[in-house]
Amino acid sequence: MPKLRILIVDDSVIVRRMVNNVLSESDQIEVVGVAPSGHIALAKIPQVNPDLIILDVEMPEIDGLETLRRIRQTYKELPVIMFSAITERGAMATLDALSLGANDYVTKPANLGSKEAALEYIRKQLIPKIQVFCGRGVTLPKQSLASPITSDLKKIPPKLLSCKVEILAIGVSTGGPEALSQLLPRFPANLRVPILIVQHMPPVFTTRLAERLSSQCQIPVHEAKDGDVIKPGEAWIAPGDYHIVLVREGTQVRIQTIQTPPENSCRPAVDVLFRSVAKLYQGGVLGVVLTGMGQDGLHGCASIREVGGQVLVQDEASSVVWGMPGMVANAGLADKILPLNKLAEEIMGRIN
Repeated sequence: MPKLRILIVDDSVIVRRMVNNVLSESDQIEVVGVAPSGHIALAKIPQVNPDLIILDVEMPEIDGLETLRRIRQTYKELPVIMFSAITERGAMATLDALSLGANDYVTKPANLGSKEAALEYIRKQLIPKIQVFCGRGVTLPKQSLASPITSDLKKIPPKLLSCKVEILAIGVSTGGPEALSQLLPRFPANLRVPILIVQHMPPVFTTRLAERLSSQCQIPVHEAKDGDVIKPGEAWIAPGDYHIVLVREGTQVRIQTIQTPPENSCRPAVDVLFRSVAKLYQGGVLGVVLTGMGQDGLHGCASIREVGGQVLVQDEASSVVWGMPGMVANAGLADKILPLNKLAEEIMGRIN
């Protein structure tokens, strides 16, 4: 099988060298070119014919966003992963890049303490995404988790399966910002239930994402803060590096932000939120799993189904990566599998 051809675009020679060294260790990957600027990158693309581009956000002359725009004018399907700093500016530019057609992003290593830790971070973050977007991702196992989970579902009393929906919980990762920007604006201002969302993103990025979504939606979208009281017709996104759980205090339900260990290598994790809402709302939960890599949300969906709640997942064709929703679907946990543009209607039908 031929190696995956990668073009690295970054104005920092140190960053180019680090990424090049990490990727060159893989027997599946070949770095076919490096470029210190957008202009040079655009000239190199037809010369080196890459399978994927790793693109810095902030560069002189033309920045990553303008470079991406020009790439997309000629190369509609060429995968591009943005490589951005965890800063206010980096977060906003990355969200802009995703809306302009970037496939995904990886944040640059920061405050990891050593060069070795930085290299390991790049290795773990970049290589799986390169493999997925170049069609070398891991095939979903159809049996490994299906049998024990689906056998437990047979024990659910039928009467629990028709509970009134009291809360909507959404889990999403790769491709999430764009999926949420298509789904959430379709909910009306008088939505009868609150929405809790886990989007795999670092700090700062979740703040900017909540602000951006709130400006697009009929309902307010907040970055969750410890102690927030949830209300119908509003949405909360888990803050980067914090899980969120719900606790009932009298007639109110509050959000708690916690830093217990990552689950599925994620914090925030979908499984943590889904377990919490299942415990508090039982059969009144509607869980939705959108596009994303990995299997976060799988066991949380089992928890929701075990107490009589409902689960919807995004279909493969409309997902950027059919990892998270695919695992749920293949485990037999989804009540329905739908394209992204049909999910809002289905959700509203189940809430009303």
